[in-house]
Amino acid sequence: MNIDHITLLHKMMLIREFDELALKLRGSGKIYGTVHPYVGQEAVAVGICANLTNADRVTSTHRGHGHCIAKGADVKRMMAELFGRVDGYCKGKGGSMHIADFAVGMLGANGIVGGGLPLATGAALAAQLDGKGNIAVCFFGDGAVAEGEFHEALNISAVWRLPIVFVCENNHYAANNAVAIQHFTADLAVHASAYGIPGVAVDGNDVLAVRETSRGAIERARRGEGPTLLECKTYRWYFHAMRATPPPETRPADEIAAWKARDPIAKLITELISRRELTESEVGTMLREVRTQLDEAVAFAEASPFPDPKDVLVDMYG
Repeated sequence: MNIDHITLLHKMMLIREFDELALKLRGSGKIYGTVHPYVGQEAVAVGICANLTNADRVTSTHRGHGHCIAKGADVKRMMAELFGRVDGYCKGKGGSMHIADFAVGMLGANGIVGGGLPLATGAALAAQLDGKGNIAVCFFGDGAVAEGEFHEALNISAVWRLPIVFVCENNHYAANNAVAIQHFTADLAVHASAYGIPGVAVDGNDVLAVRETSRGAIERARRGEGPTLLECKTYRWYFHAMRATPPPETRPADEIAAWKARDPIAKLITELISRRELTESEVGTMLREVRTQLDEAVAFAEASPFPDPKDVLVDMYG
């Protein structure tokens, strides 16, 4: 059994089950705020973070649960944050889009499209000045490529040869806007050429390919050779965001079905079974263990108190 491959599968399962459960909890009114599901994109976060240490820093997006879990965040504290409880990462005052865990290098999810780009660039500069060989990774979507911060971050990172990997999760939609509507070309890695840095595209639904491709970019950054733009072509299975009830689906049904047929988790399971690294029985056991872990996270969250209203301005800075 290849333990590394089993770990990749377990993390992907945990991300999917966490978000599937979060959608159910939001629909039943048990959690609050907006949920942006990461379902379908699990191979990106897991493949990238498999090459990182806790000392490497990452920035996330509004669709950040997958990045948090892949980087090592505690699902109990994540769930408590969704429930708005004091044992959550932001003491119940941040919600889904503001989960951070500096101890594992997760600088936080971000509700502003493209907002993580300058933050990650600053983290990369800090790593360069620190001189210990750590790097920064910036996750962002295809929608953020249309933001000014994208070009500003790539430009200064290239000029200063910062140790950073820019990871574009091209899931083909910015909210409900198809990538072809926003961009002249749907191949977003080509933007790297304007800044004299490598631009690489990879199948974002193949966790082993993502891990291998990103390893080269990450090692390059550690050697002080500067940034890389990595485009992971993937797809989110569900709507952009859910509040009280699921919104109407505007994407073509056959398109969704085609991408679901390329399920990154099923792909890895099939590969591991064919290599005899895993059995169907072990897959079932792993899934049950993941769901038990999440049941415990929900129990932890429900046992945690709500924040005291008098603390509304505590930890606020401006």
